[in-house]
Amino acid sequence: QLQAYGGGGVQAGDSLRLSCAASGRTFSSYVMGWFRRAPGKEREFVAQISGSGGTTDYADSVKGRFTISRDNAKNTVYLQMNSLKPEDTAIYYCAAKHGLRYIYWGQGTQVTVSS
Repeated sequence: QLQAYGGGGVQAGDSLRLSCAASGRTFSSYVMGWFRRAPGKEREFVAQISGSGGTTDYADSVKGRFTISRDNAKNTVYLQMNSLKPEDTAIYYCAAKHGLRYIYWGQGTQVTVSS
């Protein structure tokens, strides 16, 4: 089970940190990812991190502004979002990957960035 939180309403240029807490004993074995769905758009990939935390990947739209990290001792993955833009407004979801697919999804947390 995945629980995402930390969203809110901010101004352009502000920062937010999203957290996603996972239940279970095998958290470190999963690649974890963040996705988002903006109003009227398809869900899109934002970032992912390997089980050890040693490898990360980002969408071009957030590179240099967002940082994904994880604390396996706390079964939590984070998304630090800096220099937020209005186009970052979306519902953000965390997910766990099994094999080649993301199969476990948390409920979303709303991020709203005002200009």
